Amino acid sequence: MTVQYPLPTQARIDGVVIGVLLDLPQASAPLVTYPGCPEEQSIAARSTTLLAPADIGTQVALMFEDGDPFRPLVIGRLLGQTAAPAPVACVQLDDQRLELSAEREIVLRCGKASITLTRAGKVIIQGAYLSSRSSGVNRIKGGSVQIN
Repeated sequence: MTVQYPLPTQARIDGVVIGVLLDLPQASAPLVTYPGCPEEQSIAARSTTLLAPADIGTQVALMFEDGDPFRPLVIGRLLGQTAAPAPVACVQLDDQRLELSAEREIVLRCGKASITLTRAGKVIIQGAYLSSRSSGVNRIKGGSVQIN
């Protein structure tokens, strides 16, 4: 549950407080908790540092705007912690090409449609409707070809 501002006033918090980064929703503020924060609650914070999904669960240094406990500001992640290892993936981009690579598989998904590339060389295309069109030759080649 996310706490919305304004809330009833509570004692000021001055200085740095160590909290935990709980979540990092896309296009939203990081969600944090800290000692004295009501249990099972997270508070949306602002941040002065870049945070990544791999930082979720790590300790962060918090300060509070105007000492307000409901306006946390993440000033940094504590170093020396062993966060869960980040997944190994690589993205290369230039003017002509975008290349995604991963250790095990890559999945592109939108609604009921998906394209999966596996380490073993399989390409799996799934969807409610598949269309293949070509202004030139449309070839199907393989060791064996099965239709239906």
